[in-house]
Amino acid sequence: MIHSNQKQRPIAVDLFAGAGGMTLGFEQAGFDVLASVEIDPIHCATHEFNFPFWTIFSKSVVDLTEVEIRRNSSIGDREIDVVFGGSPCQGFSLIGKRIFDDPRNSLVKNFIHLVLELQPKFFVLENVKGITLGKHREFLSVIINEFEQSGYKVSKDYKVLNAAEYGVPQNRERLFLLGCRQDLELPNYPAALTRPAKLNKTAFQNQLPLSPTVFDAIGDLPEVEDYIELFEKDSVIAEFGKPSDYSRQLRGLCYTDNDYSYERKYDSRMLTSSLRTKHTFQSIKRFEATLPGKTEPISRFYKLAPEGICNTLRAGTPRNRGAFTSARPIHPFTSRCITVREAARLHSYPDWFRFHVTKLHGFRQIGNSVPPLLAKAVASEIIKVLGVCPYKPGVIQELGNENLLMYDMSKAAEHYGVDSRIIELRKRN
Repeated sequence: MIHSNQKQRPIAVDLFAGAGGMTLGFEQAGFDVLASVEIDPIHCATHEFNFPFWTIFSKSVVDLTEVEIRRNSSIGDREIDVVFGGSPCQGFSLIGKRIFDDPRNSLVKNFIHLVLELQPKFFVLENVKGITLGKHREFLSVIINEFEQSGYKVSKDYKVLNAAEYGVPQNRERLFLLGCRQDLELPNYPAALTRPAKLNKTAFQNQLPLSPTVFDAIGDLPEVEDYIELFEKDSVIAEFGKPSDYSRQLRGLCYTDNDYSYERKYDSRMLTSSLRTKHTFQSIKRFEATLPGKTEPISRFYKLAPEGICNTLRAGTPRNRGAFTSARPIHPFTSRCITVREAARLHSYPDWFRFHVTKLHGFRQIGNSVPPLLAKAVASEIIKVLGVCPYKPGVIQELGNENLLMYDMSKAAEHYGVDSRIIELRKRN
């Protein structure tokens, strides 16, 4: 349990929490995210490691009630300031078949149901850009109508936000639907803070500072090929290079004016989430021959340009859909794919934030998540409308037990007392 000053931070609930990208962004903006919900036990365990002082529910939103969330977290009968979440998005995605009646879209309806039960002051629904296009706009209209019929105002002028405009070195577009109770004022969408490095610029964007580059994000990280032990484990005490302003913040080496998250206790000499990949000699040669900013023709992997930004990091698939690792970018200087930690830097996760020890789950946790700095920009607008003066707590929080990051599905399911076939069960529904 958190003991802070006399002041109380506004409280939030994260539905579809994953490893916790949105949870962290809202925490950085000044919220206490007292309850999070996630169906995948492996993601739950990672979330619990990073936020051991709050409650994670290893359940589907389909099976959860307002009473359960309030009773089994420290929320109790307090009024909730915001409920947020991004439901699984493959049904809307621009990649592959865009099926309007994808059964996963029903999870959005469960999101609406829980919001209406919890009656927060505000809600944020995040999803892929594809939901704003073509026939999917009908579904978006249904969502808006459902909220409006039930006492909520919704931003009709909904926006697709690009993470690269909020200090993240990655081209990543996501829809954010913002709503509030009828008695409140809708928050604004956050104004752009940065302009993407090496992308087309408008006259307005020219006045903004450039987003961090790939080199700013990962240039100071130790070269994993110098550490043979990273073939067997995902962390090592290592020699870091000179940080950029961006990586200095992610390493916790400086105070950031508007970061209101709890400080975490961790060893800054540790390089974590950095398990190495064994590439074939042929792959290494092909990666070497690929120019930065171009796609390697056989693997279709994109080679990062050091002075540009990262392409959108994809999640790959869970085990019920083939346990497929999505294409990972090629490192700009070394002929290998990037590590989970390098992907985390390109997604704006601080170095204390850890992921599952395997590359499959680690990359999936990052690719599925909202970059924390993007979530923080949205959350900060809600803080403004709440009229709250955010503050950084003086408490330094411990991280969870490292074993949580090593659980396979059966161990994670046992830890939460759920069926280890939960993901397959969701598919059969």
